[in-house]
Amino acid sequence: MDHSDSSMPHAMLPSTAAAAPVITTSSPSSGAAGTVVALTGTGFTGATAVTFGGTPSASFTVVSATQITANAPAGAGTLQVTVTTPDGTSNGVGFTYTIPTPTISSLAPNQGSADGGTLVTLTGTGFTGATSVHFGAVAAAFTTVSATQATAVAPAGSAGTVNVTITTPGGTSTGIPYAYLAVPVLGSVNPAQGPLAGGNSISLSGTGLTGTTSVRFGTGAAISFTVVSATQVTAVTPTGVPGPVPVTVTTPGGTSAQAVFYYYLGAPVLSGLTPGAGQVGGGNSVTLTGANLLQATAVRFGPTAATSFTIPSATEIRAVVPPGAVGTVPVTVTTPGGTSSGATYAYLGAPVVTGLTPDRGPSAGGTTVTVTGTGLTYTTAVLFGAVPAAFTVVSDTQLTVTAPPGAAGGVTVRVVIPGWTSIGVPYTRADPPGI
Repeated sequence: MDHSDSSMPHAMLPSTAAAAPVITTSSPSSGAAGTVVALTGTGFTGATAVTFGGTPSASFTVVSATQITANAPAGAGTLQVTVTTPDGTSNGVGFTYTIPTPTISSLAPNQGSADGGTLVTLTGTGFTGATSVHFGAVAAAFTTVSATQATAVAPAGSAGTVNVTITTPGGTSTGIPYAYLAVPVLGSVNPAQGPLAGGNSISLSGTGLTGTTSVRFGTGAAISFTVVSATQVTAVTPTGVPGPVPVTVTTPGGTSAQAVFYYYLGAPVLSGLTPGAGQVGGGNSVTLTGANLLQATAVRFGPTAATSFTIPSATEIRAVVPPGAVGTVPVTVTTPGGTSSGATYAYLGAPVVTGLTPDRGPSAGGTTVTVTGTGLTYTTAVLFGAVPAAFTVVSDTQLTVTAPPGAAGGVTVRVVIPGWTSIGVPYTRADPPGI
């Protein structure tokens, strides 16, 4: 007998479908992008995605069926965090984005001119969305390069230190010091003149010279320089052209005004020396002519300084000759522009006359007489007694002389040079007997 009854209900079997994941808690529940968030719940095995308001986390780890860690992607406000597995998507839990307070770790450079204008690079974190950069209380023009870098143009300020801050929606950073440097000021240059060839060591005095980066003479950079202190710099001059040039110093605080000048001087030139000879005892005055003589600091005859000298003009010097030895020596003039060359001065010994040819002639004069001897080059006079004769210097050992008229009889012939007169040599005037 069939006891089956199709009207009887069938028994229900248990479902084998897995449940969707469930999130019960998240920690932390707020933070910035990149925050690692720990999610606890159930059904996390095989998770394929963790999203924050629909934006997938770039990195997450399934720790267990009940725990996942995920990096919060970029976002703003409060977003729902969900976990997706092959069995579905979980409920959402809230995560609130907070903006971190920015931090500045360094400034480059950390100093600049009080006139402003220095481009400063700020390095740190949390710069995204920056709304202002301040140097002390003064706002600066700025550009946000990235979350970790911004550039700003330092505004003008007073010499001293201020704090630089950056502000974002997350707050204002702690200040980092920036030093405003006073523009350097030059008060003097010593010496204030020198040669065209350069190479002159000079000293600059002023204020604000610490950190000097260049010294210029007009457009030419100093060959070298040394910062001695905040008030002194020494430098070696470059080459130049005749005339004044402004001297300037540059520091991180700026470039000094063109207030002091250095004068480039042409080297002195000697073109003449009168007289060009004299006795070894010196003491006689000579006139030196040339150019660029106005700043003369020394006149030398060989290695010996002139006894004294005066400078009537840029083209003339009058000097007293020092003692010397027989012979020719160079005469030099030294100025801040250099030392001259080319002129000579002869120290003379006494002239010696050894013979007259002929040694006689008529009283009417006119006889050509050859005078021989030594030291005759600088002859200034030939005397027959007290009467000067016309003469020509042939060499240091010979003169030709025209005997002047005079009374019949003997007369002494002497040669005169600067500072000396020779011992006399006899000459006889004799007329032929009448016819």
